[in-house]
Amino acid sequence: MAMNLVSTMKGSLVQDFFPKGWDLAKFDRICSRPPSAARKRETWWNRRFKPVRCGTLGDFDTMMGHEIALQIKTAREAGRRIAFILPVGPMGMYRWAVYFLRAWNMPCDHVSGFNMDEWSDRTGATLPARDPGAFQNAMEQAFYGPLGRLTVPKGQRNFATKQNLPTYPEKIAALRQAGARLVTVFGVGRVCHIAFWEPHFAAEFRSTEQWKKQTHRLGAKLHPLTIEQNAITSFKSRTTLVPAYANTIGPGLFLQSDYIIGGCDGTLGRGMMWQGLSFWLTLHHDPSPWIPSTFMPTLPGRLFYLKELEGPLEAECN
Repeated sequence: MAMNLVSTMKGSLVQDFFPKGWDLAKFDRICSRPPSAARKRETWWNRRFKPVRCGTLGDFDTMMGHEIALQIKTAREAGRRIAFILPVGPMGMYRWAVYFLRAWNMPCDHVSGFNMDEWSDRTGATLPARDPGAFQNAMEQAFYGPLGRLTVPKGQRNFATKQNLPTYPEKIAALRQAGARLVTVFGVGRVCHIAFWEPHFAAEFRSTEQWKKQTHRLGAKLHPLTIEQNAITSFKSRTTLVPAYANTIGPGLFLQSDYIIGGCDGTLGRGMMWQGLSFWLTLHHDPSPWIPSTFMPTLPGRLFYLKELEGPLEAECN
């Protein structure tokens, strides 16, 4: 028998490290498929869901940014409002969304933005808005600010603070009732979270339907792999700088989406990556509250990803 995590984990601390609902043997079977199977459709995919392969990071940023800008443009031309749930990660697409919107001279006063999460302490208290590590600061610098006179009005920008996040459900419901479309832009976490809705939260709910009703959480406790992912991607490996908690939207909001725009760009160069397993599970594991991102293909939209994530996901020394 091959010596790997699945074969050596019995009786080890690994059993306590991964979420209890994870079937690692099943994960391994999914990730052993050839790259040619990456875009093979599953029966649970929405008929209007499509994974989009990108050859380079430049392609990825441009295509994802264009998709965001196009949704804004299409809504305005149709005379309707549009609400976006927005991530801070990935980020490169915002530069291109701004580029296209400015090229089209497209005002964004019909847009409402809802940041999907924010670092916090265990009580839900967040960093000051202008703190270099705050997601609000990142969004102002990457998207709202560069839009200039075309930008989203300040009163229509929502950030996941302790006071404001609980108002998201009511605000989004009112916008949708008035005819607005809801678009969720997202990345997929190392443990397959959407926003900071972590897989271990599934243990708290009696059923998938109960899990699906959860709109948000203040001071959500993050999985260790989430903390380490962010240490690598946002804090130059300095784990001690990463908060252990965050405020986050839940499936009760992102599963309401009329359209989704996803992005997987988790490659590190020299053959290394952190998102290959997450990408494959998102597309090819049947929907499960223990793997939140598996619900995204059940919605209409696109998932942009770097071709390298197709694999093969095999051992390689670098």
